[in-house]
Formats: sequence, C-alpha cells, structure tokens
Amino acid sequence: MKVGFYAGSFDPFTIGHLHIVKVASRIFDKVIVGIGVNSEKARRFDKTEMKEAVEKLLKSENLNNFEVILFEGLTADVAIEYGADFLIRGVRNGVDYDFEENLALINEEISGIDTIYIRAGEYGAISSSMVFELLKCNKDVSKYVPKYVIDMIDK
Repeated sequence: MKVGFYAGSFDPFTIGHLHIVKVASRIFDKVIVGIGVNSEKARRFDKTEMKEAVEKLLKSENLNNFEVILFEGLTADVAIEYGADFLIRGVRNGVDYDFEENLALINEEISGIDTIYIRAGEYGAISSSMVFELLKCNKDVSKYVPKYVIDMIDK
C-alpha cells in the first residue's frame, strides 16, 4: 500500500488544498492529511475544529482513502511514524517550488522519504493568508474555501 503524507497548517483549508488531496487520492492508496503547527505563524483557527471540517469535507467529496491527523514536530518524523512513502506538497508557482525544493532536500536527508509535488493549477492564486486577509476585511471567501470550512469559520 502506497501512503502519501500531505502536511500543512491549513489555516484555513482552501479549495486549493482540496484540489491537492483529490489528486493525491488518485495516486496513493492512502492520503494522510496532517494539520501541523507552523512555529513561524500563530494559528488563526482552532486546529481541532479545522480537522473536523476537513474530515466532513473529504467525506462529502466521496474520498474514502484519507485520514486527517493533528501533529506537532517535524513533518518528516510524523510521516515515518505513519508509514508514509512520500511527502505531498502543493506548488502554486516557481517561488513555491524553490521554497518546497529546499524543504524536500532536508526532509529526504533526515528521513529518506522523497517528496512529490502536485500543481495547484487553476487554484494557484489561492493561499490561506490571502483568504484570511479577505476575511479580516469582511469579504466573501466562498469561492476560495469549501463549505464545511466556511461553516466552521462562521461559528
């Protein structure tokens, strides 16, 4: 069984993230979506509530080969713990690729796990930071954030 580990802060989880999970679910037998803590960012949304929203969302999309987890620490260490064969990363553009490639080199060195990149495609302009800025300015983000995540945010 091939296992992919898709980690991020997902703060919030966007339609771009959903796109990556959908593509990954066709490639891997199991996709683990790891909601982690980014030590460089303060969380904007409760990670337990985000986990629940992402689980509901993925089930509503008829995806059945996923598990959503919460984790702290290094992505590579958690990926090993869960038996991942690959780390999954989404890339929106060349800037993302350069950043992700540096992480991939270190992750492979410390864990032996390679990284697979999945293009964001039409969702390349969407980021969690952009969504949060729009939310702060009371703008509608329903084009960028899936329904279950919107419901969690609106609580």
